[in-house]
Amino acid sequence: MLTIIGCGNANRNDDRVGIYVVDQLRERIAALNRDDVRLFGAGTAGMDVMFQAKGSSALIIIDANRSGAEPGAIFEVPGDWLANIPEPSFNLHNFRWDHAIYAGQKMYKDQFPQDITVYLIEAQDLGLGLEMTAPVETAAGIVIEKIIKRLREGRQT
Repeated sequence: MLTIIGCGNANRNDDRVGIYVVDQLRERIAALNRDDVRLFGAGTAGMDVMFQAKGSSALIIIDANRSGAEPGAIFEVPGDWLANIPEPSFNLHNFRWDHAIYAGQKMYKDQFPQDITVYLIEAQDLGLGLEMTAPVETAAGIVIEKIIKRLREGRQT
C-alpha cells in the first residue's frame, strides 16, 4: 500500500498545498483503478501522519516549505533526511510530520514504511486566506504529475 499524505493549514493560502495535491489526486487515482493507494489530508495533525502511514509499504508526504528559495520551488527529499526527534511537549500541535517519521520508525519498526518521499513546495504567501499563489499552484500540478507518473509506471514503492 502506498499512502499519500497532504499536510498544511487550509486557511493559510500556500500552506494548503499538501491538502490541495491530495484532493486533486483523488479523481486521477480513481481513474487508474489503483486500490493499493491511500490518500489522506492530515492538515496540521502530525500524529495522524504516523497513524496513517503504519502498515504502508511506501509513503509520500506533500507540504509547503519556507526556506527562502524561489516561490514554487519543489524539493523532493528522502524522508529519512527529514526525520526529526520530537521535543517533549504537552501540546500535540507541536508534533509535526517530520516527528511522525522519526517516531513511526521507532515505534512501528517493520510496520512503518522505509520508502518515504517528501515533496516540499516553497510557499510565497502563508497569510490567512483560501487561495494559493500562481507559482505554488503550478508547482502543485508538477508534483501531481510526478506522482501519477510513478503510479502509471506501476511503482507502488
